[in-house]
Amino acid sequence: MKILLDNGHGITTKGKRSPDGRLLEYQYARRVANAIVAALTAQGYDACAIVPENADIALGERANRVNAVCDTYGASNVMLVSIHCNAAGSGATWMNARGWEAWTSKGQTQGDRLADCLYDAASKCLPKDIPVRTDLSDGDRDKEESFTILTRTRCAACLTENLFQDNRADVDYLLSPEGFETIVRLHVEGIKNYVAKYGKK
Repeated sequence: MKILLDNGHGITTKGKRSPDGRLLEYQYARRVANAIVAALTAQGYDACAIVPENADIALGERANRVNAVCDTYGASNVMLVSIHCNAAGSGATWMNARGWEAWTSKGQTQGDRLADCLYDAASKCLPKDIPVRTDLSDGDRDKEESFTILTRTRCAACLTENLFQDNRADVDYLLSPEGFETIVRLHVEGIKNYVAKYGKK
């Protein structure tokens, strides 16, 4: 199975940072995505990032890159995880919302199975004081929205919001060695579990 990582946003995207400027989402998402790719590759999985550039690649182009891989491998043999950090406000001030969550497109798709594997890993890996945020209204834990990276790609796709970049405690954790390693590990474990259940290396 071909594993694709999307590093959310780019260097020119306005906002998308902690109020104190310590965490820049485009930079953090790339660090996480690259570390996930490195960890999976070292274990024999076929993984790559679809946005090696620092520029803010348009969502349509990102989707096209994913679908080109689907054309090569077959959509059922490809999976995508898009890495982001959440925000409760405009980025100007610290907010109170905390936690980790995952999003899929609306309705039941293969992306929901991928999200389930990531939720299982998040619940296992994250410290107990960091909430794992869910929406159980449709019978599963993921949240749903018509994000382009989820609706215009043909493979199993999931978007993760890795804590809040406008919550001081979340930012402190994300920027700590332990926090960074945990965010990477939960994605690696979730992806490996999905591959074990629904695909092949």
